Amino acid sequence: MREAGGPWLRRRPAGRARREPRPLARAVARLVVRAADGATRLVTDLLGASPAAGRERISEAELRDLVAANTVLDADERRIIDEVLVAGASLVREVMMPRTEVVFLSVAMTVVEAERLVRAETHRRYPVVDGTHDDVVGFVHLRDVLLRPDLDPGTTVGELTREVKRLPGSKRVLAALTEMRREGHHLAVVVDEYGGTAGIVTCEDLIEELVGEIHDEHDGDPEPEPAGLPAVVDGRLNLADFAERTGVRLAAGPYETASGYVMAALGRLPAVGDEVPVAPAAADGGDRDPDDPPGGWLLRVLALEGRRVSRLSVAAVRLPEPRREVTAPLSAAESRPAGPS
Repeated sequence: MREAGGPWLRRRPAGRARREPRPLARAVARLVVRAADGATRLVTDLLGASPAAGRERISEAELRDLVAANTVLDADERRIIDEVLVAGASLVREVMMPRTEVVFLSVAMTVVEAERLVRAETHRRYPVVDGTHDDVVGFVHLRDVLLRPDLDPGTTVGELTREVKRLPGSKRVLAALTEMRREGHHLAVVVDEYGGTAGIVTCEDLIEELVGEIHDEHDGDPEPEPAGLPAVVDGRLNLADFAERTGVRLAAGPYETASGYVMAALGRLPAVGDEVPVAPAAADGGDRDPDDPPGGWLLRVLALEGRRVSRLSVAAVRLPEPRREVTAPLSAAESRPAGPS
C-alpha cells in the first residue's frame, strides 16, 4: 500500500531520537504560518469569497440522523448525544429561575444586613440592584459577605459588587453554556424582549438541562417522583418536563410553564380549586394517540404561591359508562305462544 507521503518521503532511521525544533525555528515557523494565514484572508477578501464557503453545512436533524446511524457508538452513547442535542435547543428562559423567586440585594445594604439575609437563604450568588429589579448592577458571592472579617461593618453591598453577565431569554442553552464557560461567568441575568430582568441562570442550571439533575453532598436526598397518573406536580415545570413527568402534552402558547398554561386557559388569575380540562392532542398524522384517555385530562389547582400556581394535580378523565337497559324476563303466560282460539 502506498504511503500517504509518497515515495519521496524520507524516513527517520529506527532508534534515532527525534530532534525538537529550536526556539528560533519555532519563531520562524509561527511567522510563516501567520503570514500565510494573512495572505489567504487578504486574497479571499479581495475576491469577495469566504474561507468557509466550500464547507458543507449540516442541520441539527441531519446530525442526529448521523449519530443514530453510527455503528461505532453504543446505544447509551447515542442516547446521551441525542439528549444533549435536544436539550441544547431549549431556550434560556425555559431553564432560568424567574425573577419572582430571585433574592436580590440592594447596593445601599450594609454587609451586616446582607449577612442576616444570606444566612437564611441557600444560594451562593446574589444579584445586586440599584432601585428596581430591572436595574441589576452586578452580583456578590456568599464569600464576599460572610468570609471577609477585615470589612468595616458599614461597608455597603455596592462596594463589593462584581460584574454580571447578561443573556437574552431567547438564547439557546448550549450556546449560552459555551459562552459563559469561555468568558468565565457562573451567573447571568436573563433579559426579556423589553430589556427588563426576566430572571437569572447559572452554569449549573444549563448543565443540568443537558445531563439531568446534579446533587451534591449538601443537597438532601431527592424525593422520588414516580411517573404516570394521577400525579401532583410543581406548577413551575416547563412544558417539556411536564410532559415527561405526566405523559400529558400541553399545547404551546405564550407561556413556558404548566402554571402559565392554567392561567392562559382560565383567562384570569387562578384560585385554589380551579379546574382546567385538557383535550387529547392530535398526532402528526391528525389521529389521536390510542394510549390517550378518550376524555382527556383534568388539571386542578391545589396551592398558590403569590399569584402563581405552585401545586397542580393531574388526572385522567373517566367517561361515564353507557347505561345498559335491563329487560325483565317474560312470565310463563307471556312467553306461551298464542294458539288458535
